Amino acid sequence: MPQTVERDSPVPYYEQLFGILRDRIADGSIATDARLPSENELCREFGLSRATVRQTLAKLESEGFARRVARRGVFASAPGETSGWTVQDAQGFLESQISTGRTGITTQVVDARFVAPAQHVADALEIRGDGRDQVFALQRLRSLDGRTAMFSTNWFPPDIGQAIAAAEDVLQGNGSVNHTLRKAGFVTSGARRVIRAMRAPEPVAGHLRIDPDQPVLRVRSLSWNDEQVRFDYYETWVLTDVVPLEVNVTAS
Repeated sequence: MPQTVERDSPVPYYEQLFGILRDRIADGSIATDARLPSENELCREFGLSRATVRQTLAKLESEGFARRVARRGVFASAPGETSGWTVQDAQGFLESQISTGRTGITTQVVDARFVAPAQHVADALEIRGDGRDQVFALQRLRSLDGRTAMFSTNWFPPDIGQAIAAAEDVLQGNGSVNHTLRKAGFVTSGARRVIRAMRAPEPVAGHLRIDPDQPVLRVRSLSWNDEQVRFDYYETWVLTDVVPLEVNVTAS
């Protein structure tokens, strides 16, 4: 990863700085338990605002690469092994697992095509639900170390769907949707995720290989960019005995 913040990159500054500091911790340039540079030092080195630096440090803490000690500063740490999905992070499941060094993830693309949206999809993406606007629907089944873990459907508006439809690595189950979206200029500035425990519909239960009466956690997520354009709406059914959902809390 470049050791400078690229001003023309669509990736937010705090995520770029997170990647730089994470790599320094991972390769030993910043030793475990060593004190990280202060906010002022990071602001000067990378030419960033204090708010951006604080956002970076909070992300390092939430992902286990740093710990804050009252009145002493922020210190590097090694994240513990986890197979969980940190649901409050802007990253998708694949990216979150790769960032912590997790392997053994496989993705099977079940279906990928333009379809007429259901009303809840049209409402979420703020497009017409009368069939004149189609969305690109991407259905994927994910496994972790050979165990079925989750079934997801992403819906994208027509113009953004074209970018996903042209991404061969995504359609083959090897690529990251979020990476493809960023390359197309769509960077998440905010998202809302709602988690409910409920019975999976029969088609979903079939993909997950569970009894239709078995309760599953359903995550619905809507993402938008800094212009408030809604560009990714997904529904993921998670087997939490395989992939626990994690929420990290950092004191402000």
